[in-house]
Amino acid sequence: MRHSRRLASAILVLGLAGCVVAPYPYPAPYPGPTNYDRAFAAAAGAVRDQGFNVTVEDVSRGVVLGQAGNASVQAQVTRQPDGTVRVQFDAKAPQDPGLAERISRSYDRRMGR
Repeated sequence: MRHSRRLASAILVLGLAGCVVAPYPYPAPYPGPTNYDRAFAAAAGAVRDQGFNVTVEDVSRGVVLGQAGNASVQAQVTRQPDGTVRVQFDAKAPQDPGLAERISRSYDRRMGR
């Protein structure tokens, strides 16, 4: 009788040792915005930073147009064949020749550069 209790206890312990709890399934992390989306948002924000009202903000074409008085600015965001993103600012402000440079610096700050 004693031997059968030991045998039953050993079988029970070995049976429990085989039980494994599966790890909790965590959701996949959100990939976040693409380089193009980040660059486009930074370009539009840089135009606004310099006091321009954004009149056109077309993500699919990569165009941001801004107007402030008689000054205007255009930002063009383009995907390159190698996967990089190119951003170009064109400013027309007769009284403010440094406008394009200030917009570019504002863009760099927004991109964390």
